[in-house]
Amino acid sequence: MRKIQLNKGKLILTDEVVGFFQKTVTKFGTGAKIDCPKKHLGKIVYVVVCKE
Repeated sequence: MRKIQLNKGKLILTDEVVGFFQKTVTKFGTGAKIDCPKKHLGKIVYVVVCKE
């Protein structure tokens, strides 16, 4: 069972994590997108948006 917990600014994921990457959000039509490595096709991903 997946569990995502946010507590005092800390994010806890209980799924197995194999890595992280950072990309810039770019415009796509009237929406937005991010690019990611091809090795992640078909996998579940988490996108965390942080206020700078």
